[in-house]
Amino acid sequence: METHPPLDLAAGEDQVETVLRQFFEQAKDRAAKLGPAYLSLWQILENAAAGGKRLRPRILLTSYLSLGGTDRDAAARVGAAFELLHTALIIHDDVIDLDFTRRGQENVSGIYRGLAAAAGVEERAARHRGLSAGVIAGDLALAGAFRLLDRVAVGAEVRLRLADILDEAVFASAGGELIDVDLSFQPGAPPIDEVLQMERLKTAVYSFEAPLQAGAVLAGAPDDVVDVLGLYGRDIGIAYQVVDDLLGVFGTESTTGKSSFSDLREGKRTALVSYAAGTPEWEELSALLGSPALTGPDAARARELLNSCGARNYARGLVLEYAERSRQHLQYPAIPPSLRAALSAVTDDAVNRGR
Repeated sequence: METHPPLDLAAGEDQVETVLRQFFEQAKDRAAKLGPAYLSLWQILENAAAGGKRLRPRILLTSYLSLGGTDRDAAARVGAAFELLHTALIIHDDVIDLDFTRRGQENVSGIYRGLAAAAGVEERAARHRGLSAGVIAGDLALAGAFRLLDRVAVGAEVRLRLADILDEAVFASAGGELIDVDLSFQPGAPPIDEVLQMERLKTAVYSFEAPLQAGAVLAGAPDDVVDVLGLYGRDIGIAYQVVDDLLGVFGTESTTGKSSFSDLREGKRTALVSYAAGTPEWEELSALLGSPALTGPDAARARELLNSCGARNYARGLVLEYAERSRQHLQYPAIPPSLRAALSAVTDDAVNRGR
């Protein structure tokens, strides 16, 4: 069997960091002219954008370099645009979920809530202050994603195609977020196809489909390759998100950086919940899910029920099923062997990750 050495992504990833650093430096210079409070918001937003896994730029670089792309500066700028999009979406997602922490630390809303509380503002007004700052910061990151993309040194046709891909990522994610909100207000649990459609729109499109396709377009790949990469991204993105749902309940906060209580307290509609709703354990489980007063023992019992009813095994089976679907797309003849090998590694990492 022919083997291919792993891609050297380090230089491209370093360039992504440089692009982001320059973006924030320029933004902070502009903000300082409007006053210290606005400069402080940009500094907090910059911190919020730091320290992530940089999954989306890495996916884009994998596609671009494997398809023969050589302009690392252009790829880094497009990758940085997707990272800013990710920052915007998680900030807004935290606002929607009324979460004030992210990765074990105060998020943008949490920082501003804390500042207001420290200044003597009463609790409800302090929460409003924090959530308002989150909306503003997310808007700035979203606008910044399109600003970065608009400054990529490529021809007009390629720039338009890249803009369309980024726009579709935003459009799909907003639609998925709305479905997620709607599902949380519906009684009972939705069928699994609705859950997976929501997760595909909310996360898979902007995290996998769009970065893969953007890298391919930037590299000048033919349309059929761009299309197949979208299909691969769809399926591995769904697998990735179901893993995320599993980690959100069964993972440890020290490893994932995410509370193992929040999904249970929220009553988040996931593949686990969809399956469990059709089992005898649902009567007891449904009384625990979505309770703001969920205790440690309650959460432990909910995990026991999700495990004993078969929901955990079912969700893991979905992960393996969609991962296998993604691998099948990579057998398309026009996919270069180097890209097939690189994305096979992406599939393995997505399925077996612990955070």
